[in-house]
Amino acid sequence: MRQAYRVETVRAAERALMATLPDGTLMQRAAAGLASVCATLLARRPGRVYGARVTVLTGPGDNGGDALYAGARLARRGAVVTAIAPGGRVHEGGAAGLRAAGGRILREASGAAMEADLIIDGMLGIGGHGGLREPYATLAGLAQRARTRTGSTVVAVDLPSGIDADTGVVAGPAVTADVTVTFGVIKPGLLIDPGAGHAGSVQLIDIGLEPSLEHGVEHGLARTPPEARAPQHADIRALLPRPGAESDKYRRGVVGLLAGSDRFAGAAVLSAGGAIHGGAGMVRVVTAASAAQAVRQAWPEAVVTVHTQDSDPTAAGRVQAWVAGPGMGTDQAAGRRLEAVLGTSLPVLVDADGLTLLAGFEKLAAGRSAPTLITPHAGELARLLGTDPASVEAHRLEHVRRAAAELGVTVLLKGSTTVIADPGATTVLVNPTGTPWLATAGSGDVLSGLAGALLAQGLRPADAAIAAAYLHGLAGRLAAVAPAPGEETTSEAPIGASDVIRGLPDAFRALG
Repeated sequence: MRQAYRVETVRAAERALMATLPDGTLMQRAAAGLASVCATLLARRPGRVYGARVTVLTGPGDNGGDALYAGARLARRGAVVTAIAPGGRVHEGGAAGLRAAGGRILREASGAAMEADLIIDGMLGIGGHGGLREPYATLAGLAQRARTRTGSTVVAVDLPSGIDADTGVVAGPAVTADVTVTFGVIKPGLLIDPGAGHAGSVQLIDIGLEPSLEHGVEHGLARTPPEARAPQHADIRALLPRPGAESDKYRRGVVGLLAGSDRFAGAAVLSAGGAIHGGAGMVRVVTAASAAQAVRQAWPEAVVTVHTQDSDPTAAGRVQAWVAGPGMGTDQAAGRRLEAVLGTSLPVLVDADGLTLLAGFEKLAAGRSAPTLITPHAGELARLLGTDPASVEAHRLEHVRRAAAELGVTVLLKGSTTVIADPGATTVLVNPTGTPWLATAGSGDVLSGLAGALLAQGLRPADAAIAAAYLHGLAGRLAAVAPAPGEETTSEAPIGASDVIRGLPDAFRALG
């Protein structure tokens, strides 16, 4: 599990650790790790590190010191290192180290200085808030142009300058990095968009902070939980139920799907596919007549019930959890069916059309004693909270927490990074496996069926949500990327929601 901590917690751990070490030890550890990553990136060039052109964008703080000391290490290996320090403000120790190693320091960026093989962003650290101001905003723009026009690799120190470390908010100009080398622990802004989209690949360098964070009392710190957790394969594998010798279809969990309509038959097919491949022992689908025919053709193992205008979906048979919403419609009859499902004592997942209808049943949902999980995208969450989608996208952490608190339900906010919040919980869960290939019609229906199957197998809502999101993302990646014919390299291809379903068995197997 990758754990991300707020800046104030990281700062306290750093102070506790520095009190036990000689001056400058922590900075040298960071610089050594940063230089090692940069050297590895440069090694992909034909000439490797020797002769490589490296530009360091530096501010006056510790991040600038880390970058300058790393630049000195690269210069001693033969790289041509130029640092740009706007206005002449610079970390004195780092500047002296770079000059001693043969590097040079400029006050303004020249065209030649930005034509680098590698650009190190050490302008601002984790304490920065708001977008970059001048002269750093101009440097960020120059780095972006070098990245896109000449193929320069941009490496951010601890996090890209201009990103809010605690939230991932990008409030103005910011650096977009190919790689971010972060020290000690992950910061939430590296996991949550829009900040995560600026970070590129995140490389974590161990500088000895973990003991201070894990044993806070011993180091004079409060025991502070992480702000966010991002699971790895082993964490998801540990969550998933596995059938035993005594298992039968009921013990493995029966999920009920209130999905599909005469207009949107495909939603029922896709959510059923996600549920069937999610490990449930049985899938019951309650839907309209035309959708029922489509489900029977696609998934003969599903048990299908055709609802009438006034029928009660809960009379379809025994289930352990419900999924309500994908393609079910938003008319009055659909509203009554949603109300019947929310009125049960079973776990319920609400998605898609169910979220549109939920505005009329918010009190019913919040007042349920049974687990409730909602899976909105930014537009759907904006409607529930009475705000606009752009605000949700820009402040994902803030809005997912607000929704969980106000609605009293577990919230899985879909999008570029999936974020999951429980009511009253300090720590959110973030899915690291998402891929842009999942931005395709019906993908969310597959996710809701998959998460519903995990709810029916007994997982609590947040665990079902993160396991489903992780597997869903992994299935999308596996479906989109495959070995090119006759080659060892891989190629990507567009996928549809049905491809994600077909990729789910491989995603489960990939967990080991």
